[in-house]
Amino acid sequence: MPRYLIVAHQTASTPELQSRVAELVAKDRDAEFAILVPELPEENFSWEGERVDIAEQRAEAAKAQLTEAAGAKVVRASVGSSDPLAAIGNELEAHPGYDAIVISTLRIGVSRWLRMDLIHQAGRKFGLPIIHVETQETGRVAH
Repeated sequence: MPRYLIVAHQTASTPELQSRVAELVAKDRDAEFAILVPELPEENFSWEGERVDIAEQRAEAAKAQLTEAAGAKVVRASVGSSDPLAAIGNELEAHPGYDAIVISTLRIGVSRWLRMDLIHQAGRKFGLPIIHVETQETGRVAH
């Protein structure tokens, strides 16, 4: 059974991500998914716990939506470091055995993760296939 790590923040509940996960489920009904939502950078919030709370809410909402809308078997939803590359590394170390990483971002020009070349960096660093899902939505805080 394939295991996928989904990494997203603002795009964790977008139709584009739901559609891509549904495609993966259609290929293999036994596929398992874990959702990782990195915290937003500190400069965006007035108090430390707010960025963790928001990330936890997004992770749980994505878990519920992907389970219901895409038929995905989501085994875990977690929050990671505000550095998405470090968050992925920590997750892979704590829970080895993923077959691919699904990285969901905002569109080019808006996405902080694309500006920092997260897709290519993660592929090189972790040696796993990267499935990039780009949404056309824009957000108040770009990632």
